[in-house]
Amino acid sequence: MSTLPQIMIAPNGARRGKQDHPALPVTIAETVDTVVSCHQAGAGGAHLHVRDKHGAHSLDAGLYRELLDELSLVAPDLIAQITTEAVGMYTSQQQQALLRDLRPDFASVALREITDGETETNVRAFFHWAAEAGIGIQHILYTPDEVAVLADLVNRDIIPATTLEAMLVLGRYTKGQKSGPEDLDPYLTKMTQTGLTANWAVCAFGQRETDCLVKAVALGGKARIGFENNLHNADGTLARDNAQRVSELVAAIRANEVAVSA
Repeated sequence: MSTLPQIMIAPNGARRGKQDHPALPVTIAETVDTVVSCHQAGAGGAHLHVRDKHGAHSLDAGLYRELLDELSLVAPDLIAQITTEAVGMYTSQQQQALLRDLRPDFASVALREITDGETETNVRAFFHWAAEAGIGIQHILYTPDEVAVLADLVNRDIIPATTLEAMLVLGRYTKGQKSGPEDLDPYLTKMTQTGLTANWAVCAFGQRETDCLVKAVALGGKARIGFENNLHNADGTLARDNAQRVSELVAAIRANEVAVSA
């Protein structure tokens, strides 16, 4: 199957484990196998987390380097994106240190976490260094109000405006969370109001994940799917694995394209 560049697989995240789903990858070998199967199902990229020997979230540069090296061998055309997400465990300085050490091609960075406790001078120095180092940064935005924060930082050149990327998060890690396609609207409205120009992607929690992501792609955005945010198919059944989630989204996107063009 040909891949869709709009789709990125997020196979594990930082919080879930085997107790949540036996097919959720924890080790580097499992993550590589999962990402390859999702790439074959149609995902053009992968949002990557690594775990330590106890299965806990980690920002270990060595583990990330090993994972990226393995993926480059088996899926050289895959867009591999690491994350600096703190998940309440890491400081802004530790997140920055990971990128300075690893220097990946792509990284997702939560705006609220990377700026937490930092001076604007330090934030500016970090983001301008990342741009000069050729690191593609995707800014994770957890609320529409954070769109305005990002727009302000860009307008003041604290964050470079070049090839700006944003991840719009629909929902939260709360029990029973169900995002809906309508949750995207306040983000897009805020982008228009603030004049923020960015390539944007969406991730969503709960059973309506597919509906949310189809809407995002239809409106010109990208989609991040996988067990990091949701374990279920659109019909409510537990997904067999991450690849099944990708396959469902690919089919839904293509069906929507046919419906729109008809």
